[in-house]
Amino acid sequence: MEKIKMTTPIVEMDGDEMTRVLWGWIKQKLILPFVDLKTEYYDLGLLHRNETRDQVTVEAAKATQRLGVAVKCATITPNRQRMEEYPQLTEMWKSPNGTIRAYLDGTAFRAPILLSCIRPVVKNWEHPITIARHAYGDMYKAVDMATEEPGTATLTFRSESGKEKTLTVQSVQGPAIWQGQHNTEKSIRAFARSCFQYAISQRQDLWFSTKDTISKIYDGEFKRIFEEEYENTYRVEFEKLGLTYFYTLIDDAVARVIRSKGGFIWALKNYDGDVMSDMVATAFGSLAMMTSVLVSPDGTMEFEASHGTVTRHYYRYLKGEKTSTNPIATIFAWSGALKRRGQLDCLPDLTRFGEALESASLETLESGVMTGDLAGLVEEGFQTTVVDSERFLDAIAQRLAEKLV
Repeated sequence: MEKIKMTTPIVEMDGDEMTRVLWGWIKQKLILPFVDLKTEYYDLGLLHRNETRDQVTVEAAKATQRLGVAVKCATITPNRQRMEEYPQLTEMWKSPNGTIRAYLDGTAFRAPILLSCIRPVVKNWEHPITIARHAYGDMYKAVDMATEEPGTATLTFRSESGKEKTLTVQSVQGPAIWQGQHNTEKSIRAFARSCFQYAISQRQDLWFSTKDTISKIYDGEFKRIFEEEYENTYRVEFEKLGLTYFYTLIDDAVARVIRSKGGFIWALKNYDGDVMSDMVATAFGSLAMMTSVLVSPDGTMEFEASHGTVTRHYYRYLKGEKTSTNPIATIFAWSGALKRRGQLDCLPDLTRFGEALESASLETLESGVMTGDLAGLVEEGFQTTVVDSERFLDAIAQRLAEKLV
């Protein structure tokens, strides 16, 4: 068949470890045989980020804003252990996801990919729960330090006009650790608007939760802005569609989510969304079965998998072993980006290809051919054939080719 044409490139951000290996296989087996792929490539592998002093991440974010669509591989955010594994590193570089999210001022929407043969751990969950994670600020843009002596820490804001406001954080009698974090009214409002707009587009209720009883100013500002946006802009449309906006404290929300049937969007601050998206993904089946799309207020979208770089499998791969690593979330990142590019450029063949790639992947799983992480989760009596990653991708490629004939 003639390859499907593209007119505008998508931004391609390569990553680290086992997901980097899968990235190459997915392109080789599932995309390049069918699509005349056009990408603007950025290597966000840890060592290249180190070589460029992380400038490559900033350039990738700028390209995403310029081209409107990006697809990103999982990347390493180094900690002390990683500094020992990679002695070439000159700094403990910040999360590339955090850098990109801050630049694009986007909201990350994460939703599980469901299979009929796998029931959620929470038995009453019948529909996907989408996590809307604020993608700016909090501890991801925080500064922190450790001190050894007794003393007092203060928080000071100095305005451009020269006015100062100072608060005492705490006085301590010995060694202590400190962290200062922030957010902006502009980013919180963009987050709220993205959540309400996404809920309307998906025809789903929107829940939002913080801890404003404890963090009365910080979390209280999130609550105030969401309520203001709802009352002033979105209430009429929500009521017209029969949708509900619901706020509650995060601890109460957790209990309500567990008792629910699913089928709603749960908006959360940055760290809360990071944690709860992993919880929801695992409870629905697997971290490797969760999509993630970063949506900016201007419509820019960056697609990625929700999971990490699968370090344990990567070290086995380096020893020459075959690994049964699940590539589904990474495949759906590519399909999502290609569908979005097709929509923006009025290329229905490209959009249909993304849809065909997703259906071929799910049909392969529903046929029983799957990676090891899913085989132990299927319903009793469902017959499975556990294969390594390459054989799994080959099986998807065969189904995909049949669909595209």
